[in-house]
Formats: sequence, C-alpha cells, structure tokens
Amino acid sequence: MPAISGIEYLQRMKALKPNVWLKGQAITEDLMMHPVYKGAMQTKASLYDLQVEKENISFMTFPSPFTQNRVGMSYLEPKTKEDLQKRRKMIEYWANATCGMMGRSPDYMNTALMSLSAASAIVGAQDEEFSKNLRNMYETALEQDLSFTHSFINPQVNRSSYYFETSRQPVAAKVMKKTADGLVIKGARLLATEGGMTDEVLIFPSGGNNLGDDYAFAFSIPANTPGLKFICREPFHAGESAFNYPLSSRFDEMDTLLVFENVLVPWDRVFFYHRQDIAFNLFNKSGFISHALHQVVTRQTVKMQFLIGLSQLLINSMDVSEYEHIQLKLSEMILGLESMHALLLKSEAEAKIDAFGTMTPSSHPLYAAINLFSKLYPHYIGLLQQIGAGGLLVLPSEEDFTSPIGRHVEQYLQGASLDAKAKTKLFRLVWELTMSSFGTRQTHYERYFFGDPIRLAKNLYSGYAREKYLERVKDFLDQTKERPQE
Repeated sequence: MPAISGIEYLQRMKALKPNVWLKGQAITEDLMMHPVYKGAMQTKASLYDLQVEKENISFMTFPSPFTQNRVGMSYLEPKTKEDLQKRRKMIEYWANATCGMMGRSPDYMNTALMSLSAASAIVGAQDEEFSKNLRNMYETALEQDLSFTHSFINPQVNRSSYYFETSRQPVAAKVMKKTADGLVIKGARLLATEGGMTDEVLIFPSGGNNLGDDYAFAFSIPANTPGLKFICREPFHAGESAFNYPLSSRFDEMDTLLVFENVLVPWDRVFFYHRQDIAFNLFNKSGFISHALHQVVTRQTVKMQFLIGLSQLLINSMDVSEYEHIQLKLSEMILGLESMHALLLKSEAEAKIDAFGTMTPSSHPLYAAINLFSKLYPHYIGLLQQIGAGGLLVLPSEEDFTSPIGRHVEQYLQGASLDAKAKTKLFRLVWELTMSSFGTRQTHYERYFFGDPIRLAKNLYSGYAREKYLERVKDFLDQTKERPQE
C-alpha cells in the first residue's frame, strides 16, 4: 500500500540526512531525535498512521489512477463536487488531529502539487518535456506518498516596487547557468516551513518585485540535494512536557531559510525557467489558488472550532458564563466560525470544471474567508487573553505539583469546576496559544498565511464580478426618474 505509515515516514527522514543548521551549527544527529524537530516529526508521523488505520482507509485514501493502489486522499484530483467533499473530510480529519495548529501538514502541498500538475499544459508552452516532468512529479509523489516543503518568496532585502538586484553575488535564488545536466541555482529563498523534515523541496516564483527572467523558474529536488542548506529560525521548543508545553512540544513546525550554493537541478526536475509569463499563468490560470485555499480554509475552520471549545472550557473553569461581556466574546467567535464554514461550503456549491478538467471550488468565497480569518484570528486570541485575564500570569509547572510546595498549589489554584492540576493544564494551554513564542508565531503565521492581506484583498476586489449588481442599481435609478407632470 503506497499510502505510508508513520514509521515509514520516519525511516525515510532518517535515511535522508538533509543539511540543517541551527544557531550556527550543523545538526549532525537524526532530526527525528533532535528536541527542536522531534515533536513535530512525531506528530507528522501520527498523521500518516491515521490514514492507514483500517477504519480510516476508505475515506483517507483512494485508488491511484495509475496503479489502483490505495493512496492519500489529499492527492485526489477532483472531478465532481463529491470529490471535493471527500477531500475536505480527509483534510478536516488531519486538522482535528493537530487542532489546526500545523499549517504545513502534508495535505497542503499535496493539494498544491495536484492542482499544478492538472494544469501542466501551461508549462508545456515552453517545452512539452517540462509538462511531462510536472506530471511525473505528481505521479511519483502520489505513489510514494512524498512530503514537501516549499518556497514562493525571495528574501526581503528591499520590498520597494522598483528594486533590482545589482550585486555580483545573488541574494534571491537565481539561475546562474544552464548545463547539459540541468540548471545551476545560487542564492536564497524564504520561507520553507518544515524545512528538513520533508522528502522534497518545491520551488515556484511568486508575486512581488520583478527581478527578471533569471528568477522565474520552478522545480522540485530532494531535501538532501548537494549544496542545499536549511537555516533554522530561533526555535520555540521549551521542553518535551505536554503538561507544560501542550502545543509547542507537538506542533512547532520549524521555519527555515533555503540557501542554494550552486545547486544542480537536473532537467527532469525542472518545470520551467526564464519565463515570467508562465509563472504568472501557472498561478492565475490553474486551479492552484482555489484548491490551496480550500485546504487552508478547511484547516482554519477546524482551528476556530478549537478556539471556541477552549474558550468555553476556560469559562466553565471559572464559572463566569453569567457575565454579558463573556457571552458577547463567545458570540463573536461563533459568528466568525459560522461565516468561515458557510464560505467554505459556498465555494464547493459553486465549484465548476476548469479549463483542465478539474472540479475547482469557487475562489471568491475562499478569498473572502482567508481575508476574514487573517483579521479574526488575532482578535480572537486577544479575546482568549481577556477571558483568562490575570490567571494567565500565575502558572505553576508540572514540577511544582510533585514538589514540597505542591500542597500550596493544589489549595490556592483550584478552579470552580476543576482541581488545581487540571485547571493549570488548561491555563497553560491558553497561555501557550496566546502569549508564548509559539502562540505569537501562530498569530503572525495566520495573519500572513497566504500572503500579504492587502494584496489578497486587492485580488478579491479586482477579480470579483460586480457588473450585475451595478446594473441592478442603474435599472433602479432609471425606474425612479422624475415622471412628467400630468
């Protein structure tokens, strides 16, 4: 069965040995044993385990169109609205397993690769071999259940619209030369979340500064390709105790800078190069945006459900549900959840077959949802802080309960409906989500998950058909013209 289990994922990662750097030193031990990577990799392994459990196989996998083997549902190219719903059910299941905290669970990039492969004719405009490369990558990933990190972003040296690189040594990754064996890439790319803990690195250009054709390329290479480095950000891992750090001990996905030191990308791994027009068409004429947003909004809806459940449990622990301001805070969250869910379902109800034969959800409700969530999530985190109030500032640790001062903690930190240990466990969860480095990263991550919120809003404005509404108002005005006096 090609759909892999958790142990198969971990064995593959152990054999891969990518070049990962943390705080100025190369990580030479197995990443799966390193404290900064261990929790997230074990969680990711548990996701793979879920898809091969006997009771889940029917809805988390499907027969491969190439071999009929059972493969991960996130790779399914939907042909009907029912297919879209099947994909969403699987995405929801994985998102619930991580409380919506892992933005780069495997289904995200599996979805992206599926949608890009379905539109492979776009890259065929340069060379039909590139179209074949993209389809082959999809088939290989589907059959082997590969996982991907990716980068669409150049380093933020100068974000002005007129910036051009002039240094002899590139900053943004660019094509240095073509050889008989492939493209040679040098420079850096942002922001590879889960860098080092995936099979592959998928590179595509995105919007932003127009740096020229040397920067317009796409390819996928193994994470252990010679010359490729992953440079980690400051780790948010504070300990392995699920009591003290219930989220970061399991869900902290490392973000990395990708450095290419004259990396050779073989021709059979290249999807296009030196073509800004293909880069534009691939993002704007394929189903990539709609399908990726469908996965993102599904996860974010699950995350919002978790926030509501956490808020209510916090309220119950202090018996403050009678207060009007508490009820208003929860009502705000419920309004957001119901809006997100309605927009998600609307995108499926209005799905259509695109130019490449893929059933593609409507992008307008999804653009509206992700714009909404980028504003709502930071606000809801603030509401959680307000509900927890001063209780979030006095949090004992797991170790306190087994120490000589344990009896004091048990006596003075109990809740209305929980003993002190259960209450502390709950409050530490709220604290880590709202006030820790992990929680702050989550808030920032969701604010910019699919790009600059201003640019996303502009995309919604420029792409949304308003003509029929305009005509309706004009018709109304025509009907209300002053009538001649009799």
